[in-house]
Amino acid sequence: MLTRRQFMQSTVAASALAIGSCHGFAKTPEKKPNILFIMSDDHCSQAIGAYNSRLEKLNPTPTIDRLAKEGILFKNAFCTNAICTPSRACIITGQYDHINGVYDLGGKIAPENQYLPIEMKKAGYQTAMVGKWHLKEEPKAFDYYCVLPGQGKYFDPEFRIQGNKQWPNNTVQFKGKHSSDAITDITLKWLKDGWQQDKPFFLMHHYKAPHDMFQYAPRYENYLADIDIPEPETIWKQPEFGSIATRGHNDELLPYIGTSIGRRNPRRNYTQYYKIDKHLIDKDAKRQAYNCYLKAYLRCVKGVDDNLKRLFDYLEKTGQMDNTVIIYTGDQGFMLGEHDYMDKRWMYDEAMRMPFLVRYPKAVKAGTNSDAIVENIDYGPTMLSFAGVDTPEYMQGKSFHKICTTGKEPDNWKQQAYYRYWMHMAHHDNPGHMGIRTKKFKLIYFYGCGYNKRYKQTPPGWELYDMINDPHETINLYDKPQYQNTAKELKERLAKLRKHIGDDGKNYPEIEAVVQEFWDYDQDARKKSIKISNEYLKSKQK
Repeated sequence: MLTRRQFMQSTVAASALAIGSCHGFAKTPEKKPNILFIMSDDHCSQAIGAYNSRLEKLNPTPTIDRLAKEGILFKNAFCTNAICTPSRACIITGQYDHINGVYDLGGKIAPENQYLPIEMKKAGYQTAMVGKWHLKEEPKAFDYYCVLPGQGKYFDPEFRIQGNKQWPNNTVQFKGKHSSDAITDITLKWLKDGWQQDKPFFLMHHYKAPHDMFQYAPRYENYLADIDIPEPETIWKQPEFGSIATRGHNDELLPYIGTSIGRRNPRRNYTQYYKIDKHLIDKDAKRQAYNCYLKAYLRCVKGVDDNLKRLFDYLEKTGQMDNTVIIYTGDQGFMLGEHDYMDKRWMYDEAMRMPFLVRYPKAVKAGTNSDAIVENIDYGPTMLSFAGVDTPEYMQGKSFHKICTTGKEPDNWKQQAYYRYWMHMAHHDNPGHMGIRTKKFKLIYFYGCGYNKRYKQTPPGWELYDMINDPHETINLYDKPQYQNTAKELKERLAKLRKHIGDDGKNYPEIEAVVQEFWDYDQDARKKSIKISNEYLKSKQK
């Protein structure tokens, strides 16, 4: 294994340029700005101050908030599948999961399909990938990489690097370092010694934090220590939320669908993880677990934000801050106790929505907000547009560069986002589902099966939410008479959208058969769904 010193010497030796004073830096041509794509793992919009959530008053992200003040914030940026590997695959390919082939955490993207860095190199960019990669194959399409293996470790992290040995055998370890600090160190070192300043850079800078198990740097132990974290209302009571698909017939599956903050799900909940006193009543145990969970999460977020200040300070010092398109996002959203859920995966907005902020003062007006619907398949095309590159035909995403630079949504821009979660009941007990999200409504179809025969079918069901009047998705409108036409129209739109993007079910015909069987959801389908719920309960009670 290479030592840290050997790593620092070997990875930059051939390409390093002598670094003089700040005034000695070469200017990047204005028509080719640097592009810095920053992504944290599981950092949701409700944990960013600029998104005005219940956590705003805690001021969790002053550095990230700067991007909103000095650039544009997107309110309706969505992932197409709220799980790490598929989301990253969508960004790197500009394609939906059913096209790029990454449905779950086992997916991978071969070097020849790492389209975004390939196109950036064609455009004259020097490319680098630092931090969490999570796409299995070597990130060979980049000029430089230093990436965590899989999830990576929070402390004493090891990284895979370029070298003489075959991937993944060239490694370097940062002993005594937290991953957020190490990832920032690596990026700063590359900017100082690895970036050839006669070219603009395209740099993907990815943090592991705040992914669970939320191991923060010790210096944050006292951060928020004496604060009671504001709670979401839906952590306590939501009588009209959900459906037979997420609650079971007469709520019989509440203990088994969706892992929880409190004791609702006995298999996996945060009272267990944080070893909450078993003698506490359920309400007190849940409140204590919630506070432990949120404080650990926000301490990880604090570490990310502080490290971004280091990075931005360096860009300011070297005169590159305003020459760089800076993008900040998370690989999906995250449930911070909403609906008494942990983790992500759900199509509910807290998990489906991604934070997305862009700063580039030469073209993006400060303090702009947009409610245009954008998806993570659109991120690559948008970055290519900033680089002066047209979107390749093989990418399904569309550039929203003009929205960034004008703040206005084109007349022909998309009016819906597509979502599909494939990992039925794996890890966090989330049923397989798909749906459509417009600015006003969301229709979710829990078809309740997957390609892994290990997990039994759960009851299919539909949920409809009014995102204007009920943004926290507390009242399922699907069976309310006054919304029957809305449900019908959205079903038709969902069917057309699936056809348009190529999710025709041919890859998994057994799943598609179930999707079609319960699509109309007539009385026979509802009776069968009740039967499936009863059978699932019996299987759990054995």
